[in-house]
Amino acid sequence: MVTVGIIGAGRIGQVHMTSISTRVPNARIKYVADPYMDEKKEAFAKAHGVEIVTKNYKEVLADKDVDAVLICSSTDTHSPISLEAIAAGKHVFCEKPIDHDVAKIKEVIEALKKNPVKYQVGFNRRFDHNFRAVRAAIDAGKVGEEHIIRITSRDPEPPSPAYVAVSGGMFMDMTIHDFDMVRYLAGCDPVEVFVEGAVLVDPAIGEAGDIDTAVITMKMENGAIATIDNSRKAVYGYDQRAEVFGSKGMAATANDAASTCVISNENGVTGEVPLHFFLERYMDAYAQEIISFVNAIENDTDTELNVYDGLKPVLMAMACNKSLKEHRVVKMSEIEA
Repeated sequence: MVTVGIIGAGRIGQVHMTSISTRVPNARIKYVADPYMDEKKEAFAKAHGVEIVTKNYKEVLADKDVDAVLICSSTDTHSPISLEAIAAGKHVFCEKPIDHDVAKIKEVIEALKKNPVKYQVGFNRRFDHNFRAVRAAIDAGKVGEEHIIRITSRDPEPPSPAYVAVSGGMFMDMTIHDFDMVRYLAGCDPVEVFVEGAVLVDPAIGEAGDIDTAVITMKMENGAIATIDNSRKAVYGYDQRAEVFGSKGMAATANDAASTCVISNENGVTGEVPLHFFLERYMDAYAQEIISFVNAIENDTDTELNVYDGLKPVLMAMACNKSLKEHRVVKMSEIEA
């Protein structure tokens, strides 16, 4: 049994409380810490079997009974708390991104070299049943040599301009998942990127200094060409699809919906819209990533996503921002240098 503490009791912290308490039998939640802990958050934690709630996460790190921490707090705290947790000898599950600052991510990398605890980054989509099926088809040789990778990722509703102003921009807070998915499906990194972006959904997003629509083209190390198309608003729901086309065939996913029922009559052929919210779409994936993390601790194996998997998508986001600003192809070597 792995004893964990969750740092951050907001939306994503509550997702992990729910998944651990209902779907991860070999883990127990001893602590939930949040500086803004209130009666509502405390009641939610207690209802999910949490033993201790506190406003001070340092209590979690000081408890020798705690094997691992889940860092679900605000992005600006991810790398500092990671460093403290590593120094305390705790295994770490850190929500994405580790940091927007590459230098701070590298501090975490150096800390792990000195104290090699388990460290997993929360790119939950790798654990989604659809995308894992595509990866399994690739591994089984059913696609052959990869030629084209296509990822569509469109949110049902745009974020508020206030959120955009502090999120790091669309590439850092939204497309970062797609950057990880490209690496997952290709099995390698990009060598160059090119971006076309625009403000087509909400002018206020542009006024906040961001874009809401983008198409990204990448050349991958294995020679494949990859594309990501993003929109902050798909009126029909949460649009999450991927396709890998290769020398022997193609593997592609469809959106999850409430049902697969299709009605055909004289008025036309209609079916369900995609699930509308990321929690509906990926709730099982959130559970699977924690199961994987806990199994790595118990079996002393590598985590499926490590600190370098947290670094690479941030570098890709930086390259895309540079391409958008300068309207040119950007080589990853420029960013990595």
